Amino acid sequence: MWLVVGLGNPGREYEGTRHNVGFLTVDALMARSGAPALRAKFGAEVGEAELGPRSGRIRVLLCKPMEFMNVSGQAVARVARFWKIAPTETVVVHDDLDLPFGRLKLGAGGGHGGHNGLRSLIADWGTPAFARVRVGVGRPAPGRQDPADYVLANFSRAEQKDLPDVCAQAAEAVEAIVGVGLTAAMNRFNGKTVAAGGTKK
Repeated sequence: MWLVVGLGNPGREYEGTRHNVGFLTVDALMARSGAPALRAKFGAEVGEAELGPRSGRIRVLLCKPMEFMNVSGQAVARVARFWKIAPTETVVVHDDLDLPFGRLKLGAGGGHGGHNGLRSLIADWGTPAFARVRVGVGRPAPGRQDPADYVLANFSRAEQKDLPDVCAQAAEAVEAIVGVGLTAAMNRFNGKTVAAGGTKK
């Protein structure tokens, strides 16, 4: 079984913020798979789902840590230990300031890049050896807004129109990682930006 973690902050006030694109991608995966509602366990919301084509469905455990971003690794580590899932069998979906809005970048390992959720995960697991789906949210213009405030703000009205397509593509990228492997998924999704209507350019 794979573990698929969407990073975000719990609470209604954070639902539509850029920092919660990982949560939104897990929601998209639930819709794609027809999975039942997640349930509370170990400081997270978790639930099993099956991803991929009907001829080769793959079991995954979907996880939204319900502790705030800077300590989210604690809940993820507890979930992974209980289900005995290794970091190398884990996909983490998170927002990325250094990518334009709608662009995806897949990879594995590396540092946290200043992302508090990744920082917490690496600290609590003791390893960065998990796959990542980085979802671009863009960066504010210099002097316009502090990046920490920017990721905790809602997507712009224009971005909100494309957001369902962005999350759908991120969900598809997760399915590709668990279905055909990280390298093939990287070749398919890296460098592509989701535009209006779900098209990629």
